[in-house]
Amino acid sequence: MATHRSPLGLLAFLLLASAPIPTRAADCGSTASPKLDWQECSKKNLMLQGSDLEGANLAGTDFSLTDLAGANVKSANLEKATLVRASLEGAHAEGANFAKIEAYRSSFANVAADGASFAGAELQRANFAGARLTGASFEKAELGRADFDKAVLTGVKFSFANLSRVDLSKATFEGPPTFDRAFMFLTRIEGLDLSSAAGLEQAQIDLACGDASTKLPSGLLTPATWPCPAEHE
Repeated sequence: MATHRSPLGLLAFLLLASAPIPTRAADCGSTASPKLDWQECSKKNLMLQGSDLEGANLAGTDFSLTDLAGANVKSANLEKATLVRASLEGAHAEGANFAKIEAYRSSFANVAADGASFAGAELQRANFAGARLTGASFEKAELGRADFDKAVLTGVKFSFANLSRVDLSKATFEGPPTFDRAFMFLTRIEGLDLSSAAGLEQAQIDLACGDASTKLPSGLLTPATWPCPAEHE
């Protein structure tokens, strides 16, 4: 037997059928676990050492002052997250997306972040000492006074990055980094072999701080101002 709807009933049915399906809200109250959704959640000033957040959606999450030392954030999305004075020391972050994060004075010391993206990130005075960053991208990142002591920067992209007063002199470059249009005011490059580096121009070298042992790409000259005087903060 055919079912007949009233005109008002039919209209209501059509409106419901055409309504957009609401997106699932982030579960801010859930405990740390792989692939969870903490997007735009507040996770400030927490102790989350060793947490397993692999593949998690952490976009826009506020981790200010939070301790994530030793955490697993492999392939996690932290785009536009706030990590001011947070710690990811010793964390596993291979392939993670840190694009456009705010991470002033944060610690990424000894982090394993091969292939991670820090594109457009705010990383002034961040600590990357001992970090493994092979193939990572710092394109358009703000890195003023960041610390890369003993970091592995093989194949890292610094294109358009602000490297003002960054000390790269004790970092390891086993493959050519890219410095296309990076701002290198007083960037410390003493002792580095940059002969295969891509994108370096004389104007950048003139601003940077090297010494007699710094190796430059063919065609670039050692400035008369080298070596720079020791800097006192």
